[in-house]
Amino acid sequence: MITSRQIRAARSLLGWTQETLADKALVALTALKRLESERLDVRETTRDAVRKALEAHGVIFLQSARGLGVMLVDQPEDLPSPSQKYDEPNRPPSSVKV
Repeated sequence: MITSRQIRAARSLLGWTQETLADKALVALTALKRLESERLDVRETTRDAVRKALEAHGVIFLQSARGLGVMLVDQPEDLPSPSQKYDEPNRPPSSVKV
């Protein structure tokens, strides 16, 4: 789960205001303010919508034994989204047959 601090840092890396992020994530500004203020009364759907909006614009959320962070990368259209995983290194995800 991403933290309030990571969301604020990601928003700062993108140079977005709270209003911009709320618009991009399609969430209420008051919900985003609650999320960024570290209150516990935030819906998981709100947190998820904010995460997806930030990831769609090149933000990667990091977690390691040493701590949490965020990174901003360029997102050419031909690269998979951050939520997709590679089957093998340097190989795009295989298509899923239904």
